[in-house]
Amino acid sequence: MNFRKGRGREEPEINFVPLIDVLLVILIFLMASTTYSRFAELKINLPTAEAEKSAEQKQTIQVAVSANGQYAVNETPTTFSSAEEFALVLRRAAGSNPDPMVVVNADAQATHQSVVNVMEAARAAGYGKLTFATQNSGSK
Repeated sequence: MNFRKGRGREEPEINFVPLIDVLLVILIFLMASTTYSRFAELKINLPTAEAEKSAEQKQTIQVAVSANGQYAVNETPTTFSSAEEFALVLRRAAGSNPDPMVVVNADAQATHQSVVNVMEAARAAGYGKLTFATQNSGSK
């Protein structure tokens, strides 16, 4: 028995409205859960701290970085052309101490590259203990 004798064949229809609704919800979820980097908006003022100055350790190498990129190791001005040369200067300053603490006294106006040069030289010298000196905000 053919009950559909007089009727024509209906083409299947795809309804895109539910598909668009689901995609819209996914898009809203992704936009709400995405984190955006805001490196260009960072405004920092270095180097002040509210903490008390810790007792100075005997086994330290003091590295000073001036605002114009001059370096001094244990208050002795030094120049270098590569991180390896600066690492040799740090090794000489350490003497027989196998793992001294390297204290970076960088001027607030010093470039980041100047500080990174000190960090790279300490790494090349094999010194893993590195810290930064700050001043109390009331001692300006």
